[in-house]
Amino acid sequence: MSPRLSQAFAVLPEYLGWHVLLSFSALALGLAISLPLAVAASRSARLRWPLLAVASLIQTIPSLALLALFYPLLLAVSALSRAAFGAGFSALGFLPSLLALTLYSMLPILRNGAAGILGVDAAVKEAADGVGMTANQRLWRVELPLAAPVIMAGVRTAAVWTIGAATLSTPVGQTSLGNYIFAGLQTENWVFVLFGCAASAVLALATDQLLGLIETGTKRRSPRLLWIGLGGLVGGVALAVAPLAAGLDRTQAYTVGAKNFSEQYILAELMAQRLEKAGAQVSRKEDLGSAVAYRALAAGEIDAYVDYSGTLWTNVLNRKDNPGRAEVLKQLTAELKRRDGVTVLGSLGFENAYALTMRPDRAKALGIASIADLAGQAPKLTLGSDLEFLSRPEWKAVEDAYGLKFKAKRSYQPTFMYRALMGGEADVISAFSSDGRIAADHLVILTDPKGAIPPYDAVVLISPKRAHDKRLIDALQPLIGKINVGVMQAANLSVDRDAGKASPAEAAKALDRQILPSP
Repeated sequence: MSPRLSQAFAVLPEYLGWHVLLSFSALALGLAISLPLAVAASRSARLRWPLLAVASLIQTIPSLALLALFYPLLLAVSALSRAAFGAGFSALGFLPSLLALTLYSMLPILRNGAAGILGVDAAVKEAADGVGMTANQRLWRVELPLAAPVIMAGVRTAAVWTIGAATLSTPVGQTSLGNYIFAGLQTENWVFVLFGCAASAVLALATDQLLGLIETGTKRRSPRLLWIGLGGLVGGVALAVAPLAAGLDRTQAYTVGAKNFSEQYILAELMAQRLEKAGAQVSRKEDLGSAVAYRALAAGEIDAYVDYSGTLWTNVLNRKDNPGRAEVLKQLTAELKRRDGVTVLGSLGFENAYALTMRPDRAKALGIASIADLAGQAPKLTLGSDLEFLSRPEWKAVEDAYGLKFKAKRSYQPTFMYRALMGGEADVISAFSSDGRIAADHLVILTDPKGAIPPYDAVVLISPKRAHDKRLIDALQPLIGKINVGVMQAANLSVDRDAGKASPAEAAKALDRQILPSP
């Protein structure tokens, strides 16, 4: 078995367990909400249209956006709960994913439920009334049993949709089969991508077939088929969720966060591995968006992660000035502590700055060496960026400072952004200065004579609740100032492109051996 396939199977119990727990919890909650609403819709034409319209409207919202929208809402509610009662709930991961997927599951159940009940033959209803049944008796003994096959068809559709959409819960901190896909796309680990897609598809198909047995059982009035289907579902869920029970007693565990690119995976693994060497239990929350990661840290949802001074300066503090690298770090450290109780432990020793980058042949042909030179050629060129850059204040600052107006702008996953540049689909990209692919491809970094791009020191952030945690500080403090940009570029390249590519965990171990003694 290949090493990558072995790695995929090693984390399957955790990823599958959380995916099953999330999907089936959302489906059960959606069923509990939608069936009563379907009954109400079947009884009242005035309710029917608004209920179905709202459910349909929810389906038009992309599932990833729906997942993301719930996080800040729940974070605010959790903060109010802490303020009022001294305790709150976790707004990261499971809860926003559960609520979003519940809403996403409702339309087929609601629509089929209402249609199934309304489709019961009027003569059958009259016969039920004729024998003296009450409205409730008619519903439970006649209408619902006859509508059950139609309702089950809706449940089957909802189940497949929910299991598929659950793969998108990774960016809000929920472990799922989507972890394979997001990490695999970023690191070009196609084994992970295919494994995650296949596992999700098999889970959806197996669930659909078991629900199909229940549907057939209701049509044929066959208790045997009903029990086989129900038993298969309950047994499958129990089997998948069982491995998670071993991790329930994690009250002293640390949670290390990471954004959605290779360097973040490596640094998160580096911190997690050092904590594990110190005897701590550690969980990882990867593929978080920049805003989600910082909010989660400030709220105590994660304990530590690496961010970048320019990102925090512009996105968190909403600063537009650039007083210089040292001053940015000094003011940032003081302000985050004062405002949010977040500790900036220090800089790791390198910058990972946004840098507009071109192929050398293209830059030479157009006579471009700086962003100022680029401004004159931009109307004829295509800009490629990562998924965040064009919506960030840094881009607005560069755009305004140089008057950049590109012919077209396209967003990519970082891996595909570099491919677009090398393939000619993009003329210039928003690269990262610590990315090993810049040196490997001999790319030209355009100078920034106006200083529009702020400094981007990689800094270790500690949550307020862990500000005085000795074990955490002792494990991470030795990293401060020890990683130069050349070392980080080599580690990134080993994951992104080197022959026999390393996993982020392997790259982190190599980095630890290179820069530090064991703790």
